[in-house]
Amino acid sequence: MAHLSIVDRLAGWRDRPLAAIAIALLAPAACIASLIVAPGLLGVFGCGLALIMLAIAVIDARYFIIPNELSAAAFALAAVNAAIAAPHFMWEAVGTALLRAAITGLLFFGMRELYRRVRGRDGIGLGDVKLAAVAGAWLDWVTLPIAIEIAALSAIAVFAVRHYAGGRTFDPALKFPFGLFLAPGIWLGWLIEATLFAPL
Repeated sequence: MAHLSIVDRLAGWRDRPLAAIAIALLAPAACIASLIVAPGLLGVFGCGLALIMLAIAVIDARYFIIPNELSAAAFALAAVNAAIAAPHFMWEAVGTALLRAAITGLLFFGMRELYRRVRGRDGIGLGDVKLAAVAGAWLDWVTLPIAIEIAALSAIAVFAVRHYAGGRTFDPALKFPFGLFLAPGIWLGWLIEATLFAPL
């Protein structure tokens, strides 16, 4: 699977028409919501974030991988967004975004290492660590934990429905695509932030 391009991975849903239609409808809906909440250039950046996060969620759900190219694109877009959002304090804004990204990424990396030491296997992928850094680059200290909580609670709810309501036995070694939930959570966090702190 490693040799597949991003386009090939996204096209992997064509054998599931209903899922493909849902994905196709989500992209313009997310962009419209971004532009409504943040008209202008910042809304365009929000739309770009939504599309990248949707692509990450779709690929992680199907292949259990978060492409580095998409995380890098989201990270670069976050830096530009921070600079444009605060033109009079551009370097401070970009520096703060990078600091949040570093702290969030290190926290997730620490959880990854702790889980590996305790359980003897990986529980958080490096792709999730990089995506967490993307979350830190995009979101303020207030909305960052909200986005992570949205992702965690959504993942727990889906896990519970699939394995308990579905009558399946609990498997602690089961692989679970956390990026499927964290990626949309990042965009939702941005949406909340843009709504709460939008100028009146």
